[in-house]
Amino acid sequence: MAADAPRHTTAASRATDLPGDHSPFALGLLLRRAHWRAAAGLEEVLRPLGIELRHFAVLIELVNHGPTVQRDLAAATGSDKAGIMRIVDDLERKGLAVRKAVVGDRRARAVEITPQGLELFGAAHVAAEPAAERLVAELGPGEAERLMGLLTRIAHPEGDEVR
Repeated sequence: MAADAPRHTTAASRATDLPGDHSPFALGLLLRRAHWRAAAGLEEVLRPLGIELRHFAVLIELVNHGPTVQRDLAAATGSDKAGIMRIVDDLERKGLAVRKAVVGDRRARAVEITPQGLELFGAAHVAAEPAAERLVAELGPGEAERLMGLLTRIAHPEGDEVR
């Protein structure tokens, strides 16, 4: 019975995001905590603009790649089909994006950012500057750039196709 099994707590069996933890999970846990902090700061910035980070993630894809079908937006943002439909519905309701028919595929709809969406996109970048600076405020000279380089190498290893 699992409840009767002795509990062993050794350095090898710990998994935390605390300094000095060398478990194979430590890096992932640290990245998760850093993501939570970054996302919370960005959510705070986006709230007065009337959108959430999930909406902004779609706007980023539309700015970077132009009109995009919903299934590709779902894949690019880590959403499921129902989730991306809700996000695009929200963006349409706010006048930030529109769905348009795809030539040659009557069922598919491409999502396109509107001029109002582009304006909000620019405003969000301006508003995010202080939050981005706060996020790396504890780092020394050059460390933010180094961190960006290291994270880029982890997120986009050589040979991986970048969308």
